[in-house]
Amino acid sequence: MNSERARLTALYGGLLVLAGVLLMGLVYVLVSDGLYSSVMSAVVPTVPAAELGESAAPALPTSDWAQTTVIQPGQYAVARKVSTAAGDAVLHQLLTVSALSLAVYSALSVALAWWMAGRVLRPVGVITARARRLSGSNLHERIALQAPPGELKELADTFDGMLDRIEQLVAARQRFAANAAHELRTPLAVQRAAAEIGLADDPPPEKVAWIRDKLIDTADNSEQLIEGLLLLAVSDEGLRRRERVGLDATTATVTEALAAEAQERAVTVDVEARPVSVQGDPVLLDHLVHNLIANALRHNHPG
Repeated sequence: MNSERARLTALYGGLLVLAGVLLMGLVYVLVSDGLYSSVMSAVVPTVPAAELGESAAPALPTSDWAQTTVIQPGQYAVARKVSTAAGDAVLHQLLTVSALSLAVYSALSVALAWWMAGRVLRPVGVITARARRLSGSNLHERIALQAPPGELKELADTFDGMLDRIEQLVAARQRFAANAAHELRTPLAVQRAAAEIGLADDPPPEKVAWIRDKLIDTADNSEQLIEGLLLLAVSDEGLRRRERVGLDATTATVTEALAAEAQERAVTVDVEARPVSVQGDPVLLDHLVHNLIANALRHNHPG
């Protein structure tokens, strides 16, 4: 950011110094344009005509000033020499004072430009520092820049909005990982138990058949679980398609698929649904209803 501050300082300071030079030049031109005639008009009346001798009689000027001013013979030459010397001295003094003033003005301009550049770039420094501190543990922090409306305020607000989206995405990924770990623990435990039983010495044929069926069922459940987790990951990103889905038909289909498990657990499931349809993803809605009914069967009391 120091390089940007130096560039802004050079830009602001250069513009201020250029304005000072142009102002000094304009003042010099305006002062020098009418300086000699003004000095001569003030000097001529003070020059005594009797002390000059009347033999010189120089040619008189033809300006408007000369037409309205009475000049005695011999006064003009002396007045012109005096006014020229006085004008040169005044212009020299003006240049000296202007040069010193310009030097002081340039130094103050550079200092002011450095301060202004720092003020302008301060919000950028705040955004940079906050971005460097961000990690997975403090994504809840925001810049919340307190500044008047403008480009930098809009940039800070946009950055805060981006942090909101990143936080939601990270939270969705954490929920997915937690759900995957929780759901995969049960089928893995069943497979381990079945494998340990199968490795016992001389298991009877009926136990081997039971272990085989149990492993097949567990593999089927794991496949459905993985499919559900993938659908969960997709659902966190939002629905990719929407269509009209009949919830009554979905509920009846799922209930029929779970009828054997309900009978095994001595639970009766009655579906009393009037025709209802919603906009959504049919696959996700099917898994939603399936999870609700399956959890009700598995966590309910027998009977």
